[in-house]
Amino acid sequence: MNALMIWACVYAAAQVGWAVTGTPVEWAMRHGYTPAVHLLMAALAVLAALTGRTRRGGVVVTATLWAALAVFAAGTAGAPMHFVTLMSMTAVDSLADLAQVVLNAVGAVLLLRVAVPYGRRLRGRCPRCGGRHEGEGEPTHPVPTRASGRTRVAVYALMCGLLPWAAVKTIWLLGGDALGVTGKEWQEVMAAGDRGVSAALASVGVDVTVLAALVGVFLLAGLIYPWGQVFPRWTLFLAGRRVPRLLPLIPAWLTAATLAVYGVLLVFYAALIAAGILPEMAASPPFTAEGITWMTLFGGLAFAGLGIGLVVAAVSYARRSLPVCVPARV
Repeated sequence: MNALMIWACVYAAAQVGWAVTGTPVEWAMRHGYTPAVHLLMAALAVLAALTGRTRRGGVVVTATLWAALAVFAAGTAGAPMHFVTLMSMTAVDSLADLAQVVLNAVGAVLLLRVAVPYGRRLRGRCPRCGGRHEGEGEPTHPVPTRASGRTRVAVYALMCGLLPWAAVKTIWLLGGDALGVTGKEWQEVMAAGDRGVSAALASVGVDVTVLAALVGVFLLAGLIYPWGQVFPRWTLFLAGRRVPRLLPLIPAWLTAATLAVYGVLLVFYAALIAAGILPEMAASPPFTAEGITWMTLFGGLAFAGLGIGLVVAAVSYARRSLPVCVPARV
């Protein structure tokens, strides 16, 4: 509770400061917070922290906590783009934007840790494990297991959405032509818009977004296989230790929804253009209008596949790694 209150004070101070000084802070691309929204967010943070300290209110308290959680979770929509920026070690365009995403993410995690036990207690269940048992017991962690066959098949199928996008990027990396663009032209486009490590990678044809996608695939694998619950041998001094449950779940939850929604929208957008319902996008050399449409579709399939795959894998991981109190097994 103390951590939640400290976060609320810091969050409210930041929001009021940005509102008073008129500091531009974006929620998503080209969508910024207004001073009034900053003040409302500050008030919501304080309200959520105070609500989390009460033991009364029942459904009202639970609804308030989950509503606040949803708002702050939505405020992390820019997390994937900030991750790519930090991964490429390029200069951050706006420290305020990054700080807002981090503050929202911290608030969402802290509220989740309060809302879940509160809801369990309200339903007459153990706040620690969610089971029904008499007395208190120390929660024990289950034996590491891999996801069910159905879950693995679903995740593999969703990951296939990355293949068209990865195939085009690979062709360009090898110097080939795809969608009317040569490997050399693609390399020049990347180098022109990138800086730092990202530019160095672009100079040899490596797109930093490909590396970010590989990180996403690595996270997916950890969510569906046992080594995501206990550190494997190749982690050296960490080998054999239990993986903190929230370590893979937090990045999965923070990026999954944004990637999934963005990807689905891109797929529909490309489909509507192909059907002639929407006008073609303007050509942007070296791309033709048709090439941009195809790349939009491939990007949408990649984002949607990775995002929905993370949702499916994270749900499975959350269930398989849920600690269970000893009395619940009796």
